[in-house]
Amino acid sequence: MLKIVDLFPAPDIELEARRKHTSGESIISVVIHPKDCTSVARSFWQHSGDGISSRRAELCHQAFIDGFLVASNDVDGTCRNSGHPVPKRSLKGPLRYQKGKMADGVEDDPPIESGSHASIRKEKRPRNGDESAQFVEERYGRNLDFSLAGKAKLAIRRRIAGGLTANVDFNRTTEITHSTINVRQVPGISEDDWGPGCQFYGHGSAEDLDDLESRCQGGERFLALFCEFPGNPLLKCPDLRRIRALADRFDFAVIVDETIGNFLNIHVLPYADVVVSSLTKVFSGDSNVMGGSMILSPLSCYYRCLKSIMGVEYEDNYWAEDALFMERNSRDFVSRIARINTNAEAICDCLRASEHVKEIFYPKYSSTRIFYDQFRRPTGGYGGLLSITFRTRPEAVAFYDALETAKGPSLGTNFTLSSPYTLLAHYGELDWAAQYGVESNLVRMSVGLEDTAYLCKAIERALEVVAKVK
Repeated sequence: MLKIVDLFPAPDIELEARRKHTSGESIISVVIHPKDCTSVARSFWQHSGDGISSRRAELCHQAFIDGFLVASNDVDGTCRNSGHPVPKRSLKGPLRYQKGKMADGVEDDPPIESGSHASIRKEKRPRNGDESAQFVEERYGRNLDFSLAGKAKLAIRRRIAGGLTANVDFNRTTEITHSTINVRQVPGISEDDWGPGCQFYGHGSAEDLDDLESRCQGGERFLALFCEFPGNPLLKCPDLRRIRALADRFDFAVIVDETIGNFLNIHVLPYADVVVSSLTKVFSGDSNVMGGSMILSPLSCYYRCLKSIMGVEYEDNYWAEDALFMERNSRDFVSRIARINTNAEAICDCLRASEHVKEIFYPKYSSTRIFYDQFRRPTGGYGGLLSITFRTRPEAVAFYDALETAKGPSLGTNFTLSSPYTLLAHYGELDWAAQYGVESNLVRMSVGLEDTAYLCKAIERALEVVAKVK
């Protein structure tokens, strides 16, 4: 039996404290499930997009402990479907949320204007451990004031729109997933998880599109095709122009995830009905906040319908504090992309010169480069993600162990990040991944902002270790 606990701002807390502590955001719900449902619950949490950010969770957890959040709005405070009372707690909140006071009783300074759209708090000395993180971020991180979260969200939207409209020609010259393998996509597209009607094309090849066309000609109908551009981790690009032609002919929508290419390097909107991107990655860069974007193409035959549905269904539940971090992190997005493009190409040049490297997966050197170049902006590069394979497993292990970069599974960070991608993403299905060309020894690199010469030296030192492998 599932138990659902809905948490609301406590009704007996004075209005200003409630406003500050909850930011007027929606309630938090907690689902308590039997242990034998863990795998299903984890799959839903991982792939559905529901859930809350760690900042929101941290604040709400503390708010619950301090009595700012209580279960449901029932008079007796019982949990829905459980009947168990929630213990009342004192209404004392964290000191940083007490109105107009610091820990030692000194009044907070009012915000001061800085520029046309920013309000920065005056410098304040941290009074205790609770306030040190806030002090560091507001003093040195240059975050906007918490009250300007709405303007931060607007700034993010304008920043994305600006990237999409600069120097662009907008003239247009059941579900399908058409992509190389992605750790978040592949486990979530099986019929076991989402039911029948999902067709996976793991190569993203012309033969895959031939099969799709044959199915459509045979009477099968699909709701939408989802693809990455380029894909992860092999950095191949599907023939998006052909996909668009098939979509127009057989009436299905095209949703393109351009996270890896990013909208400063490529422009896919005229050939998509919807473009999505993970702002968590290179748009933020600092790997300390999550977010995503969705753009509806005004050229799409579905635009009016989707826009109407969005007007009814869309909920802006992006946590205010996350919006502030995302706005701050993305201010130098344009300059960061240029440097990452340069660094990634330099690393590829170093790797290509080595006899020990079996293959480099990077859009510039891919057999599908022609498809990438069709959508590359005049000033765009080939992105910051690449993958490498070696001739033997010991060589791959030696290279990865000797590579002097941060190690981890994410991508798009301001620092270079390497990972044994296949082992992390598909350890329990290595043979399945191999049939799509994703070798178990693959090393993936997300290139950062370090000095180009430093990165090349790091690659050379790792390759020197590989040369000693017998």
